[in-house]
Amino acid sequence: MIPDITKQQIATLHFSGRPLIICDVDEVVLHFTSDFEAFLGERGLHLVPDSFALNGNVRERRSGKAVAGRHLGQLLDLFFHERTLNMKPISGAIPALLEFGKQADVVLLTNLPHTAGNLRRRNLEALGLPYPVITNSGAKGPAVLELAGLSGHGTTIFIDDSPQFIASAREHAPQVHLIHFLQDERFARHLEPLDYVSLRSATWEETRRHVLQLIAKGA
Repeated sequence: MIPDITKQQIATLHFSGRPLIICDVDEVVLHFTSDFEAFLGERGLHLVPDSFALNGNVRERRSGKAVAGRHLGQLLDLFFHERTLNMKPISGAIPALLEFGKQADVVLLTNLPHTAGNLRRRNLEALGLPYPVITNSGAKGPAVLELAGLSGHGTTIFIDDSPQFIASAREHAPQVHLIHFLQDERFARHLEPLDYVSLRSATWEETRRHVLQLIAKGA
């Protein structure tokens, strides 16, 4: 199911009939982990890279006790409202996405509190990205399918760091090319390669080349 607020945002989009790039934001376009670690440090907490997850890995620095459940959710909500406006881009992300926009439609599909959506839009606009930002909650597959259908072009590419969101896109929109972007090796090392993705990448230079090849093939 697509959240109603996400559906409403998607309904405002108009595509050009070119290929479609759907791209995640946190840890794909913008640095999330490093900012979140600084935020946690100010509160006597830290993030340990023991698995590809936040739950169980955010811990009290003194006791080592894990912060989970409702408290972790509150921390994330506060983080996004405090820090989103000033998040910094991952190397190569902005130039690559701008280059894609010359040949394709680009949509940024991001899971963060919907109430922080305008902060994310302002941040990305300040960094020079003119693309629509769609806020989502829960699995991304249904939204990816909706966007691909609205585009109408045969070539859609979805870029995300989350294996759950990549798997969701495969389930709901198997025609979409999937790129698993994992730039932080501390967490990426916990994930086995997914044999159904078009590319697993740790850099935007490699991702840029691959996306342009997919666009050229589908044009």
